[in-house]
Amino acid sequence: MMKLTGINQITLRVNDVRLAEEFYSGILGFSVDHRVGANISYLRLNSDLLVLVKAETPGSVDARDIRVDHFGFRLASDAEIDQSARYLSDKGVHLVTSPAQRREGRAFFVMDPDGNLIEFYSMRSEGLEGAPEHLDARSASEIAIDIRKEAPASGDGKKTRRSRK
Repeated sequence: MMKLTGINQITLRVNDVRLAEEFYSGILGFSVDHRVGANISYLRLNSDLLVLVKAETPGSVDARDIRVDHFGFRLASDAEIDQSARYLSDKGVHLVTSPAQRREGRAFFVMDPDGNLIEFYSMRSEGLEGAPEHLDARSASEIAIDIRKEAPASGDGKKTRRSRK
């Protein structure tokens, strides 16, 4: 059994990163943790992260599509990341990515039965300063975009994403 310690993050696709940042920080009380260029903003509320990512296609408040890019569960250590990846694989869950070192810890991705992208992440207390030399420096959103680009074409019989209608 896995020992999740919390939700690491929720990543939302937004039309305007700065406007969304103003809403979540100015109205809801999140603080800006850091930004990655003009298209990604990490907001923090205590130990929780909300990541705002510039959407690839514009969304409308009238649209019924889902704008959640992915969400992440936190595990206590890098060792638990590796153990959890083996556990999920043994349970027949397809690992979208293998565990890899990231900026603040170790992570891997899976998809749930409906095609929702889930990240499992360990958070090192020393943060960016203690980052190992060999790490995947892409943001989770960049990884998610790459994963979706590599997804099999819809004509091959495998459906990895649910209909958003």
